[in-house]
Amino acid sequence: MAEVIQPGLRLTFQKDERFFGPGVAELLEYIEERGSIQAACAKMGMSYSKGWKIIKRAEKELGFAFLHTHNGGAHGGKSELTCEGKEFLLKYRGMENRLKQEMEKLFSQYFG
Repeated sequence: MAEVIQPGLRLTFQKDERFFGPGVAELLEYIEERGSIQAACAKMGMSYSKGWKIIKRAEKELGFAFLHTHNGGAHGGKSELTCEGKEFLLKYRGMENRLKQEMEKLFSQYFG
């Protein structure tokens, strides 16, 4: 049976270089879900230092903090998205979904 082709899309933001895309969004979602940068990085198979580097770069380029971090005690630290971080992530996912819908319409129109 022949495989059906499908369009693909990766929404990224860039200045001189890319600094935000699906991977950063996924990392932030895992941080919010798990309350921990370390747990989110482990889920994605990346080092803690790489995760921090990715987040800090996006923060620098966008001009706001994505995370509130609380240093650990007996029970470890906690991280959560800032209001600005949640809003940006929500807008990013909304734009991504809208682009995918439009892409599917165009794909059908041109290759239907």
